[in-house]
Amino acid sequence: MSHAKPDRSRVEKYSAMVAPFLGADTRRSVVQLLTSLLPFVLFWYLAYQALNVGYWLTVLLAVPAAGFLMRMFMIQHDCGHGSFFRSRKARDWVGFCIGVLTLIPYQYWRKTHAYHHAHSGDLDFRGFGDIGTLTLEEFLALPPLRRLAYRVYRHPLVLFGIGPLFHFVVKHRYPWDIPRDWKQAWRSVWLTNLCLVAIVSGMVWLIGWRPFVLVHLPVLAVTTSAGVWLFYVQHQFEDTYWHRHEDWDYFDAALEGSSYLVLPRPLQWITANIGIHHVHHLNARIPNYKLQECMEAYPEFQRVTRIGIRDSWRLTRLALWDGEANELISFREARTRA
Repeated sequence: MSHAKPDRSRVEKYSAMVAPFLGADTRRSVVQLLTSLLPFVLFWYLAYQALNVGYWLTVLLAVPAAGFLMRMFMIQHDCGHGSFFRSRKARDWVGFCIGVLTLIPYQYWRKTHAYHHAHSGDLDFRGFGDIGTLTLEEFLALPPLRRLAYRVYRHPLVLFGIGPLFHFVVKHRYPWDIPRDWKQAWRSVWLTNLCLVAIVSGMVWLIGWRPFVLVHLPVLAVTTSAGVWLFYVQHQFEDTYWHRHEDWDYFDAALEGSSYLVLPRPLQWITANIGIHHVHHLNARIPNYKLQECMEAYPEFQRVTRIGIRDSWRLTRLALWDGEANELISFREARTRA
């Protein structure tokens, strides 16, 4: 199947619009790295010390620690897109080191995430880097047990609770669904695992396995759940964009299939502007710290689907793409359209 080619005039138009915002600013990158890593270490240490006071305080302090760990993932994310440092060696080194902390092998994630960007909203190229989404027609054609499995997978407790921990803690140690010839990705997986064994062993030797688990488990639980929630609401909303390949357009997928997640300023800061997702999908080489400036520069970038925190619970009921109505629908709605 041939790849859909975007309209050349649109390529030139959007390339010119985003051009002033491309490229890394080394000073801003270094500051962002330090204001993410150092607070994470501080809050993790405070959470550990809080075990002497009460576990409730440890869990409480694990929340900001998780926030800064998620912020570091956003830096890893920009490194993977080539937008955080000018030096590729610096990007790859920082991205790999953060990947050990986030449990996300850097080269493996970079390759699957690039696939997501290249095919977001394309029904004929689902599979890597997406939250699994079936069409209504596909779901109705499944046998009962596979329908049940999909319903379980899309349940909020699995999607934002059990699933994220399993995905990041277990599956990323051995991502069985990627091709064997992705040699660089597999090297990244094994090297990340080796570093994790060394770090976890060192921490267990230093403070003991029980304190380590008591502190880091809630940090991981909050980070992984929040990360999946962010990714979900940025692509899974009623009037999102899904088309078959022959009708798919890269720019429409970016501006119509990615939301603008409107967050309070502190949350927008801790998530490194990832909520301005439509601009990020338009051109992933815009550093996260320039996304706000780019969006504010053009009214066109402000006339997109806006999602607020209060909208997120409503969106969790969505599960199936109705191609005839061009909208995501719930399982309940699917019963009336079968």
